[in-house]
Amino acid sequence: MISVSKSLVVVASVFVLLWPGPRGPADRAVQQMHTPVAVVMALAMLALTLFWTTVSAAEGASALAKHGKLLLVPLLVLLLRTRREATLALAWFAGAQMIQLLSSWLLLLGAPVPWATSDQARTDFTVFSNYLGQSIMMAVFAAVCWHLRLQLASGWRRWAACVVAALAIGNTLFVLQGRTGHVIAIVLLSLAIAWELPRRWRYTALLAPFIVAGVLFAGSETIRERAHLVVTETASYLHKDNKVSSSGERLNYWHRSIQAIEERPLTGFGLGSFNREYNRLDAGRGNPGTFVVRNPHQEFLLWGVEAGIGGILVLCALMACMFRDARRGDPLCSRATLSALVALVVSCLFNSTLFDASIGDFFCVTIGLLLALGLRSAPPPAVAAPVA
Repeated sequence: MISVSKSLVVVASVFVLLWPGPRGPADRAVQQMHTPVAVVMALAMLALTLFWTTVSAAEGASALAKHGKLLLVPLLVLLLRTRREATLALAWFAGAQMIQLLSSWLLLLGAPVPWATSDQARTDFTVFSNYLGQSIMMAVFAAVCWHLRLQLASGWRRWAACVVAALAIGNTLFVLQGRTGHVIAIVLLSLAIAWELPRRWRYTALLAPFIVAGVLFAGSETIRERAHLVVTETASYLHKDNKVSSSGERLNYWHRSIQAIEERPLTGFGLGSFNREYNRLDAGRGNPGTFVVRNPHQEFLLWGVEAGIGGILVLCALMACMFRDARRGDPLCSRATLSALVALVVSCLFNSTLFDASIGDFFCVTIGLLLALGLRSAPPPAVAAPVA
């Protein structure tokens, strides 16, 4: 049902965009953005690898559909044509995140939450996804609430946004076990501190990540335990080739991905090929050859396996275009968007974030909404007067 709904959204969006209508200054502003073109070109490059993919056409098309969620970013920017529309859409988004946030705290308190569909709802206090995805979502949601609080009209609403931001960042750091979420929370907290400091203290802000990490490491038992587990699992993999752990699996996936990229650095193995190539390279090393894993838990390496070194460069260029467009908008929206993009980059270093279902959709919707709000909040581009 979700896949059918997404397809209908894309079809309806294309219909709306092609429908003839007036074009104003906001539409000219969209034409100056780089992100929509970059998304289309990136997906076109990935689609080209279907001609030489080492898997079936059905598997390749399925992988392309997963990458296709990137279309949500330009579609939201193009469809939300006024500041009011972008604000309303972001309000609905915030309301959905609030349901997830409050439900997680209720689970921690032992209250019944019948709509919590996660298998680990009672143990990990996750509502709809796993602790990895929810911890990242809550960290990003906290940053969005903090940076956009000054756009709210009244004082009590701004204080409410601060409280929500505190609850969200606390949920990530002290309730959930997602290590990637912990790292992202530390990075986003450091960014927020740096932006709040006066300009003459900006170089001092370089110490913020270390100070924040030290304080959280001393005050959060969850962070200490998860950090110690990373060290233990990594040492076990390096010295004993032990892959039976979260860190060991990731390191092994990354190793095999680099080997695959070395074999075909120019073309890659095509869309959907990671599982096949991983099993081929890892056969005889404790892997029965039928292990199903669709991505290497690292977005850049996934694009490298599927499209070669060029794929990695295209992904980097796509993110660079998003950063450029994020800086053109309203300053407050710009900070919120840049925070979400930094979180995306960090997450992609440890997971195939854009390829995954729920967390990938979350980032595409978040970035699309924030880019739209920033674009519609900025003054319209100047139009040259006709020469007499």
